[in-house]
Amino acid sequence: MNMAEMSCAEAVRLALAEEMRRDERVVLMGEDIGVYGGAFGVTRGLLDEFGPSRVIETPISENSFVGAAVGMAMDGLRPVVEIMFMDFLYLAFDQLINEAAKFRYIYDNQVTIPLVIRTPAGAKGGYGASHSQTLTAQLCGVPGLKVVSPSGARSARGLLKAAIRDNGPVVFVENKTLYNRREPVPRDEEVLPLGKAAVLRQGGGMTLAGLGGAVPMLLEAAEAMAQGGVEAEVVDLRSAAPLDMDTVFASLRKTRRLLIAEEGPKTCGVGAEVAAAVAEQALDLLDAPIARAGAAHTPIPAGIELEKRVLLSVDAILEAAKTALAW
Repeated sequence: MNMAEMSCAEAVRLALAEEMRRDERVVLMGEDIGVYGGAFGVTRGLLDEFGPSRVIETPISENSFVGAAVGMAMDGLRPVVEIMFMDFLYLAFDQLINEAAKFRYIYDNQVTIPLVIRTPAGAKGGYGASHSQTLTAQLCGVPGLKVVSPSGARSARGLLKAAIRDNGPVVFVENKTLYNRREPVPRDEEVLPLGKAAVLRQGGGMTLAGLGGAVPMLLEAAEAMAQGGVEAEVVDLRSAAPLDMDTVFASLRKTRRLLIAEEGPKTCGVGAEVAAAVAEQALDLLDAPIARAGAAHTPIPAGIELEKRVLLSVDAILEAAKTALAW
């Protein structure tokens, strides 16, 4: 396969440009996404190519412009909205949860809401408690809403293209620490299915599962575990809603042990849902208790050293893995 190396930010930009060229109904909305190119530079250059009618600068009013995007989606457009920081998505929860996620049901399938909400999540360099959260788990219990989180450039491009083509609302969670991370991406078009996990590393000693920014840490932890003689299998969940538990179960049939890692707090997290599904449907596949690693249940500090202490880390994953392996 012909590949080109690019960063995750470049891959997201490429997916947006490709879909805008393919379908004139695709429009972008958000704060500072035009001239400035977005808070993290992801939409840089798109205003020059597509103009202000398709790259729409908005006021600082998330509830208002997400509501406008819901109406645009109902009227036949395919809006892609950027929320500058995932923390700010709370300001649009009424429009997203009570309208976008429910209108298809309320109107008996007479309308569709082909809306994508792109948003950077996670802590990066001391942004503080209100600019560093990963709120993925808080969205997973909303019927009618898909929640997707790529783990690198290739999955970012392929999953975003699928999200834009989907006829239901999709929240697309982009980890800030991945924006500059580079990896090969196919030069030809690649659209990855929503709700389908991927096995990134084969192994028989333990299943390591996660999504988004947790996945590179899981791969690093798996390499460290291999040095100790344990070949771990790494499952990139890719979608938090819907969850692809079949891929997790298939992996557990080989490994018999499970560790789940996530960027957000473990309390009521995506990992808790994965663990519950395993307990309900596949407990006989386990030879040890499920291990979990995640952020501490505390606001994220602005101080860099304190921030590191509360976030998910490779060391925390390895420590949790040791417990499960020793059981």
